[in-house]
Amino acid sequence: MKSSLLDSLFDEEERRPLTVSELNEQVKKALERGFSSVWLEGEITNFMAANSGHWYFNLHDGFSQLKAACYIRNNLRIRFKPFDGLQVRVRGKLSVYEPKGEYQILVESLEPVGEGALKVAFEQIKAKLAKEGLFDEELKRPLPYFPKRVGVVTSPNGAAFHDILNVLGRRTKTVHITLIPTRVQGETAGEEIEKAIKFANKLNETSDEKIDVLIVGRGGGSSEDLWAFNEERVARAIRNSKIPVISAVGHEIDFTIADFVADRRAATPSAAAEIVAENEENIEAFIYQRTQELFQLVNYKILQSRNALQELTYSSVFYEFPNKIKDWGYEVEDFRDRMETAFSDKLRRGEKKLESLNARLSPIKLASKVAENQTRLALLKQRQTSAIKDIIDGLDERLKIKMASLDALSPLSVLKRGYSITQNEKGEILHNIEQINVEENVQIRLANGKLKAKILEVISDR
Repeated sequence: MKSSLLDSLFDEEERRPLTVSELNEQVKKALERGFSSVWLEGEITNFMAANSGHWYFNLHDGFSQLKAACYIRNNLRIRFKPFDGLQVRVRGKLSVYEPKGEYQILVESLEPVGEGALKVAFEQIKAKLAKEGLFDEELKRPLPYFPKRVGVVTSPNGAAFHDILNVLGRRTKTVHITLIPTRVQGETAGEEIEKAIKFANKLNETSDEKIDVLIVGRGGGSSEDLWAFNEERVARAIRNSKIPVISAVGHEIDFTIADFVADRRAATPSAAAEIVAENEENIEAFIYQRTQELFQLVNYKILQSRNALQELTYSSVFYEFPNKIKDWGYEVEDFRDRMETAFSDKLRRGEKKLESLNARLSPIKLASKVAENQTRLALLKQRQTSAIKDIIDGLDERLKIKMASLDALSPLSVLKRGYSITQNEKGEILHNIEQINVEENVQIRLANGKLKAKILEVISDR
């Protein structure tokens, strides 16, 4: 027993103390095992977003506080940016920051208490983009008057796409549809919608069949379902699109960030399709209405002539001239035929004019005109570049002449021809012998160096 006790006293392994790092490591492992998943509620204080993308803050309940860290791999899934004073519920695990021996909670999820996370995120993103000017009215582009091809960014299996197809099929005969399929809900939906918008613009750069307007949207759903259209990346893709965009998300009461940044908001996908088809349908209705008015006018004139003829036929004045009346009747019938022919000719001419007008307003011809103007603009730019080059070449030549003149007038050039510059001890250039005395030091500058000298004698030429 004594031997065992004595041995233990001299057992270096048993008596070796732990280092601080070892203790912190053991405490860290014990905490992470015992508190691998905990839920906490508290108020955020001292919130800081580091340059690395990590978030650091304290959780405070009025009596105690706990340090918290939310690394970038986790906070990318959080749809709003926390701030001081916000009551939150967090889930994470307890751990120890070994260099300082401080224990903290590593946050894996975070949501506000008393106010939905989506609403907080929505207001934050909206305020940020509004401050940058992405919602300004002067940035919104007009929609094409006669779109020939419409791009639809939505799910191919959703009701929204089928509603758009039904409306355009019913209300227009000239619009073609290009579907750019994408998910419209879920974690990756925002990224896919962004890529779909960029793809549509890239397609316009390489394809002859240009997309004139984009409908970006989906049918109704919960705020969670519609969230992809609130993401900042989608808003920026819409704003940077060269193709005008109609946002058509959810129902009439639903508003998303995409609605604020788009060139036009439609209450529903069906309403977006009606906006696209509106002008063509209006022109068709206008032509139909004018045609009906012309037919009514012709029929009225004919009826008016027949009534006048009937009144003349029953007049007692003409009882004695039945043959004359019959002749006039023939004349009236002939006049009616000629009038019907004249009105029919006029109607056909009007229809031809309308067809000609419709042909001139055709998007294809408008596109051809735009292409012609673009060619002229490119030629003008080429001429401008050539003119600028000529001016720059001329200025460069003048500069070379000036530099040559300056070089010829340079004192260094004079020195190269065998002359020198003499300075007294004060650095003054000597122009006459009165400026120097015997035994005074001078400096003589030649073309390739300097000479130090002393005046031995002053000789005047007078």
